[in-house]
Formats: sequence, structure tokens, C-alpha cells
Amino acid sequence: MSTGVDIDIPVPGATLAGDLVVPPDAGGVVLFAHGSGSSRFSPRNQIVAAGLQSAGFATLLMDLLTEPEGDADARTGAYRFNIPLLSARLCEAVDWLAANPTTATLPVGTFGASTGAAAALIAAARRPARVRAVVSRGGRPDLAGAQLSAVQAPVLLIVGGADAQVLELNSLAARELADHELAIVPGATHLFDEPGALDRVVDLATGWFRTWLR
Repeated sequence: MSTGVDIDIPVPGATLAGDLVVPPDAGGVVLFAHGSGSSRFSPRNQIVAAGLQSAGFATLLMDLLTEPEGDADARTGAYRFNIPLLSARLCEAVDWLAANPTTATLPVGTFGASTGAAAALIAAARRPARVRAVVSRGGRPDLAGAQLSAVQAPVLLIVGGADAQVLELNSLAARELADHELAIVPGATHLFDEPGALDRVVDLATGWFRTWLR
């Protein structure tokens, strides 16, 4: 049984809080990028992280915003679409994992939800030697823009079948990705609230990281 360790990740001008779990003999570490208006306490990402931990992967859930930034974002939405800021901070977290003795030898995967998917993809493009696989859940890969074509890691795009607009955006963005798979969860909406939908996300993500991280 693994327990989480509270960590602080220094980034330019700020320190971000994170929760690191490293099971015995971990086969890789998955770094989470939460969606707009969320945090490391996202219940959906917590569920996915627990599934990955059970499958033998380390996980790092972190806040991409400081507490004051999060408060401002809740009022105005000022930060949630600031993809350059979010992706830069996620890259700092990838570097932190490389410097941390507990995770330094583990291959890294990124898991992004909603707007966090763009940050997860950009981190893969900017840290190709470290990030070996990417999973996007109900993501906005289109927000990664021109950097999509620079992603070398294999990418799994998970989209709800009833999330029509996001499905279209993912289908268009997929054309720019060199190595990818689009997985549609039938009947699921954007938050995957339907019975069994999030379980399917856990299964798909676990399978993807088992293939590409181990």
C-alpha cells in the first residue's frame, strides 16, 4: 500500500503544491495536468491516479496555479486558458521528477484533462527525452497549437461519444499528431459522469501507459 507525500515544486516566481505517490517497483510515473477551474484535488483525476497506482505506476498530482492565482481564476477565469504558463510549469515538474531521487530513473507519462491536455502535450514536445507517453481525457489538444506536430510520444485521446464539440476538436488536432489513437467512450459526456464511463477511462489510460512506459 502506497501513501502520498506532500511536495513543493519550485517554478519561476512561485512554488506549487503536489501529491506524489510511488508504489514499490513502480514502472513509470504519470504527471497530471488538471483542467480549467480545477486543482490537484480533482475527483476525476484522483480516481484515475488511484487506478494507475494499483497498476504499479507512480503518480504526481499538482496544482498548476498558486492559491492566489486559483482564487483569481475562480472569479475571472484569468488563468485557465493561459496555456504558455500552464505548460511551462508542467515542464518544471518534469524536470523536478528527473532531479528527485525517488523518480529520477522512471519514464514519465503525462495525463491531461480539459485545458490541461494542451499543457501535457506541450510538455511532451519540449521534453521528448523524458516524456514517453501522453493521455488526454476530454481534452483540448487544439490549444497546443503548432506544437502538436512536435510531439514525438504516443498520444491517446479519450473523448466522450456525447461530447460532440470536443470530439470534433480532438479529431482535427489528431491530424497533427505523429503517433496517436482516438478512443471514444460511447454515451459519455464531457465530465464522464455516466455509470462506468470513468472506469473505462482508467482502463484505457492504464493500458496505454503499460504499453509505452514499461
